[in-house]
Amino acid sequence: MIVLDAQKAAFGRHETFPLRYGWLTKGFREWCDNPEIFESEDATVRLGVGKNMVSAIRYWLISTRMVASHGRTLEPTLLGKKLLSEDGWDPYLEDETTLWLIHWLLASNPAEATTVFWFFNRFHKPEFTTAEVLSGLQDFVREHVTVRTAATTLKHDVNVLLRMYEQSAPSRHVPLEEMLDSPLSTLGLIRPVGGSREHASTPDTRWSLPAAAVGFAVAELFAATDQPSLPVERLLHGDGRVAAPGSVFRLTGEGLVSKLEQLVQWLPEHFELRDTAGIHQLYRLRPIEPLTLLARHYVHYLAKEAA
Repeated sequence: MIVLDAQKAAFGRHETFPLRYGWLTKGFREWCDNPEIFESEDATVRLGVGKNMVSAIRYWLISTRMVASHGRTLEPTLLGKKLLSEDGWDPYLEDETTLWLIHWLLASNPAEATTVFWFFNRFHKPEFTTAEVLSGLQDFVREHVTVRTAATTLKHDVNVLLRMYEQSAPSRHVPLEEMLDSPLSTLGLIRPVGGSREHASTPDTRWSLPAAAVGFAVAELFAATDQPSLPVERLLHGDGRVAAPGSVFRLTGEGLVSKLEQLVQWLPEHFELRDTAGIHQLYRLRPIEPLTLLARHYVHYLAKEAA
C-alpha cells in the first residue's frame, strides 16, 4: 500500500473536488446503510451534493483507505469502521490526530492518490509556482508511471492538491461553496506565498504534531518493510518509492527525532532509538499493529473528552 508501483496509479478521480468536511463520515455511513448508494438515482439527495460530488466522495473514501475497492465492489476497512462509525473513535474529525492520520493515509497511498504521494514524498522544493509543481508531476509520470494520463488531468490534480492543503483567501469572485476549505488545509503543510500561483511547503519541527500520527506511520512502515530497524535518515527522507514520515509530515531532522523520542517514551516495550555503527536507528522491539497503536491513543482521547 505505501510502496510505489509503476503499474498502479490514479489521477483525476476526484472530479476536481478536494476532500471536504463531513464527506468521509457522511459517505461512509450512507454507504454502510446502502452499498449501492454511489450508483443509485437518489445518491445526490441522500448525500446532499451534486452528481459529480457523489463520485468524488466515493473516491476520497477509497484513497483515504476508509473503504477498499475491488472493481465496482466496495467493502469497509477495519480502520474505516473504527474511525467513522456512529460509535467510532472520531467520526467528526475533532481530534487533530485524525487530520494528520488522514493526511498520512493519502500521502502514503501511491496507487489511489498518486499525486499526493508524489508531492509529499518526491517533490522537495520549499518554494514553488503552480507551473513548477505541474512540470515536476509530468516528469514523474513520464519516467516512473506506466499508466497513460492526459495533461489536463494532471493539471486538475495539481489544482486539487493545492486547494486541499492551502487555506483560501476571501474573494468576491469565487462562489462560497468553492471556498469551503478541506480539513487538511488546517495542517499548514502548503501555504500561499505572494501571488496566487506561488506557494511554499517547508520542513518544520511541528512540535504540535501528535506522536500517535507519527507512530501509526512508523508502524505501517515497519509492517511494509519487515525490518527489525529503520535508519532515522530513511524515516526522514525515504527513497521516493516508500512513503517516509519525515517527508509526508514535512519534518526537520530535529522535529522527527523529537517525535520518535515521544513515541519511544509512549511505547517503550515496542520501540527504541539506538546508535548502531554510527547510524541513528529506530528499532522495533516487539511488533504492534498500526490499529492497535491508534486504539491506545483514542482510548485516552475519548476518556479525556468524556471527563
